[in-house]
Amino acid sequence: MANQIRTTILLAVMTAFILWVGKVIGGNGGMVIALAIAGAMNFFSYWYSDKIVLRMYKAQEVTPNDAPRLYAMVAELARRAGLPMPRVYIIPQEAPNAFATGRNPENAVVAVTEGLLKYMNQDELAGVLAHELGHIKNRDILIGSIAATMAGGIMLLANMAKWGAIFGGFRGNDNDGGGIFGLLAMAIIAPIAAMIIQMAISRSREYLADTTSADITGDSEGLARALEKLGAYNQRIPMEAQASTAHMLIASPLSGRNLTNLFSTHPPIEERVARLRNLRPERRTVDSPNSSASGGNMTDQARNFWNNLS
Repeated sequence: MANQIRTTILLAVMTAFILWVGKVIGGNGGMVIALAIAGAMNFFSYWYSDKIVLRMYKAQEVTPNDAPRLYAMVAELARRAGLPMPRVYIIPQEAPNAFATGRNPENAVVAVTEGLLKYMNQDELAGVLAHELGHIKNRDILIGSIAATMAGGIMLLANMAKWGAIFGGFRGNDNDGGGIFGLLAMAIIAPIAAMIIQMAISRSREYLADTTSADITGDSEGLARALEKLGAYNQRIPMEAQASTAHMLIASPLSGRNLTNLFSTHPPIEERVARLRNLRPERRTVDSPNSSASGGNMTDQARNFWNNLS
């Protein structure tokens, strides 16, 4: 329910912002056009934002035959979390990272980079995958996808405003539209608004997904080590990522880039690692979707599963 309310508020704020942009660019006529654009963006954000994000990262879907160990690991972790099996994608990038997307658990996707598979050991990979499944379980994925689509739209409008200002504005009547000064103001404000929207995706959702990962795997140390590696590799191997989708990834790909950290949607990795190492996941259990019983101690289950994969 909380995420549904947040999604509704996000859509309302973004619609109002786009209407204001239309007013600045083209006066009352521009506002009408912007209303139509906002309606289309809201529709496509709900139904197609996951496809847009996957295409942005050139992610390719894999089957059990393409990546048997990865697919088996996702399937087992999804079973433990009581989730339907998500589709699995691989992103052709060296930088290790991952994200989940989709409008609901029944239409979810987990995407990982080639670098994540290359640089993470089995426990670390399981921690990252369980974190992404945590976002699915906690229903964070829709609002994340919508925010990515909306933020991208805002950046596009900002570029339109910038060029409009350079060429003297789209309209000559300052009383109807915003004029050159209005366009310049919007060109500055719009990118900041996009970052604020990303910040609206609460950092607490990352903490919650970390905790859910420990619940699913029965091991908080694997994700803790994975986050430390992700922080280190992000400094050495830049990821080709859009600022509008940075909040969707398990670790911000924009770390250390100018003033981006001031607007980061991710808590500091050191803080996340410290919280994980204070957890005691061996005391938690996760019900199997095929059983009414808890299924026993998660640490034992985790050990048996990873041994079987070896």
